[in-house]
Amino acid sequence: MSQKLKIALPKGSLQNPTIQLLEQAGFNVYMSDRGLRPNSNDGELDIYLIRAQEIGRYMAEGFIDCGITGYDWASAHEENLVDLAELPYSRATVRPTKWVLVVPEDSPIQSVQDLEGKRIATEGVEITQNYLKHNGVNAHVEYSWGATEVKVPDLVDAIVDVTETGSSIRANNLRIVDTLLTSFPHFYSSKQAYSDEWKKAKMDRMVLMVKAALEARGKVGLKMNLPEKSLQEVIEKLPSLRRPTIARLAEDGWVAIETIIEDKVARHLIPDLKELGAEGIIEYPLTKIVP
Repeated sequence: MSQKLKIALPKGSLQNPTIQLLEQAGFNVYMSDRGLRPNSNDGELDIYLIRAQEIGRYMAEGFIDCGITGYDWASAHEENLVDLAELPYSRATVRPTKWVLVVPEDSPIQSVQDLEGKRIATEGVEITQNYLKHNGVNAHVEYSWGATEVKVPDLVDAIVDVTETGSSIRANNLRIVDTLLTSFPHFYSSKQAYSDEWKKAKMDRMVLMVKAALEARGKVGLKMNLPEKSLQEVIEKLPSLRRPTIARLAEDGWVAIETIIEDKVARHLIPDLKELGAEGIIEYPLTKIVP
């Protein structure tokens, strides 16, 4: 019987971005409408779809070998986990998730010290309690089942909520007092699983491919033929990942160049290259870059 690696993927807002990232890395995950045990094109993976808040605990307790979840949710279990990689992607943007202390615009609360004796609603109860303890503040923290922003000021004095851009907070006439925690998803392993030679090798290879997929995001490959007399000027214009690859062509006075650039600069750069005499310019998508 072949060995299996039990891996947890986050159910909820990170679910689709995570599955898309794994697909780019070569691990296709096949979902059913209601299934919480997806299949994949890798027969060595045993996949569980679990709320991100619970993944760290299940790994720490040894029920799951590894998983992808936010640093915010896993931080309470760090002693029993191996952090294999930070993965800079999130729900809607490439910005990290931020846990922020929020109050109404006209609230007298200006700092964490002003929370003494106050009432706070949040989904991140443990995160908030640790923040208050670190700052020597005593306040009542209650779990919020959702719609947290509507609870101030009538039901609670402040909230601790998750944001990427802050647009929803501003739209609800609220303001940020402080940032408690900044978090990207991470690829974690349980210490028990990472001590297993086969599982460690499997996870390390998987992390390599996932990081390669992330590295390729927002980048394209570019190749062209160029008169050798324009070579130095073109090299100075190319914002390449490293120095471009240059090969001499059979025709005297011409070279072939291949490089990697940011996708967002391609539309400005390609016309410049054409003006310098480049021909046969090809831009192509990238799925992985292994440094």
